[in-house]
Parts: sequence; C-alpha cells; structure tokens
Amino acid sequence: MKIEKLDPIFDTLIAPDAVIEVIAEGFKFTEGPLWNNSSNSLLFSDIPASRIFKWSASKGVEVYRENSHFSNGLTYDPQGKLIACEHQSRSVTRETKVGEFVTLASHYQGKKLNSPNDVVAFKDGSILFTDPIYGLQAGNGGPADQELAFQGVYRIHPENNELILITDSFERPNGLVFSPDKKTLYIADTVRQHIRAFNVDENWHFTGGQVWAELWDDNASGRPDGMKVDVEGNLFSAGPGGVWVFNASADVIGRIYLEDKTSNLAWGEDGHSLFITCSSNVYRIRCRTFGKIPPD
Repeated sequence: MKIEKLDPIFDTLIAPDAVIEVIAEGFKFTEGPLWNNSSNSLLFSDIPASRIFKWSASKGVEVYRENSHFSNGLTYDPQGKLIACEHQSRSVTRETKVGEFVTLASHYQGKKLNSPNDVVAFKDGSILFTDPIYGLQAGNGGPADQELAFQGVYRIHPENNELILITDSFERPNGLVFSPDKKTLYIADTVRQHIRAFNVDENWHFTGGQVWAELWDDNASGRPDGMKVDVEGNLFSAGPGGVWVFNASADVIGRIYLEDKTSNLAWGEDGHSLFITCSSNVYRIRCRTFGKIPPD
C-alpha cells in the first residue's frame, strides 16, 4: 500500500505521510460505504454475505442488517432514511424504521430491473441509481435472467416514485456522483474503463455525456467503480490498483495503491476521513481535503 503524488497540488489533498489504516477485515467483498453522523459509524455492504455491517471506533464491527438481499450501494435521502440497492430483489429500497424496507423501484416498463448497483440522493428527494447486470450472477444475488435489453441509469421521481430513464448508453454503468455544485453528474462505465460527465439543469434535463477521464493500467487489477468528490471538485475514483484522484479538469494528480480490487469510497467523521471498501477489507485515510456526507 502506498500513496503516489503525480502533481504537487496533491499534497494539499493528502499529506505525503498519511497512514492507510485497515479498520475492518475478513469479509467476502465489501461495498457501499456510508457514514452516519448521528451514530458516528460507518455502514457498508458485504455483497456475497448478504449483510450490511456497521463499524464504529468504540464498538468495532456489528451486523446492521442480517439479510440485505445482496445489497450494494447505500446512501441517505434528505430525511436521513437509508436507501439501498439490492441485487437479489432487483430493487432500490428505503428503510422506514430499523430493519424494515419498502420498495421504491423494481421494474421499468413492466420488466424487472437488472441489479441496482450504486445510488445518490438529491436535495429535492430525487434518487439516481445505476443498473448493471453484476447482481444477476451466482454469488452476487443470482443466478437470474436479464429482462431488460440494456443497462441503464435512472432517476426516481420524488413525488410519485416514477422511474425515469436517464441513459441506456453504457455497457456497465456503475459508480455515480454529483459535482459540488450539482450541475455535473459523473458516471463510471466499468467495462469501458472510463468516466463520463453529464450536464444537469434545474429541470433534470441531461445533456453531454462525453468521456471525462479514462482509467487504464495494465499492471494493476480492478476497474472504475464507486466515486466521491471533495468540496473543491476533485474526484476520487476506485480504479485499477486502488483509488485514482483527478482534479476538476480530469488530470490525474495522485493515486492510492491498495492490495486488491477497490470498490467504493465515502467521506466520514469530520469529513476529512476517506473510507475505502476494497475486497475483504475496509480502509481509512485522513485527508487534508474533505467532502460532504449524505444527506448534504
């Protein structure tokens, strides 16, 4: 494990002597990290174990949800309710009270979704999520048959839960994140190994969608997956070898190398801790920069 500076500005984001800590280990495959400010704890999914775990500095690791239907991405809506992408149920759900979830989206035009993967919530109550086919595979929620002919990105309307297709132009849509001003939506395509950028206006019209950055490294395992941005618009993305850090102009300014396939990231604690899910482990790095914690 190491931190690599590719531009002097990177030192203002992460100190050269920053420590990469293992805070939890021994899982099957970790995903969906999400910080909870009220309980000072981190939630994360272990997809093959079909569980959501909770970690805190005071209590260590506890089971938060025993049967999570092979959950992946997690976030909070503006009211602080947990939103989960569930592979096995092929749905996006909301927790109404501890342990009880209701379905927000499970079908599009009468056909089952593939396997909702990553999710973000917006301040007006809109929920956006990606829907690749990974959860149809045995061990990740399947085996199950694909009903839709594409792998889309969707918005759930906050008033009536209507499912609105944003785009079906991805091969494997995966991580997604808004820019700090909420005017740009970044979406990773895992198979094509790039990140695309869409312009978003106040009426939820999407334009653009051009390739914003590519993540290629023949000497490292892993592909683009979950992403987060800091308050200055620098983008942190899971990718080959660990975490790639881009400035707002899509230049790679640094990398965090980890030991296995990195899946996702979350800001937590005072916003300066970056939590990273990576195969069987969860890591933490204290940063000089910081990011917003959902719901923001």
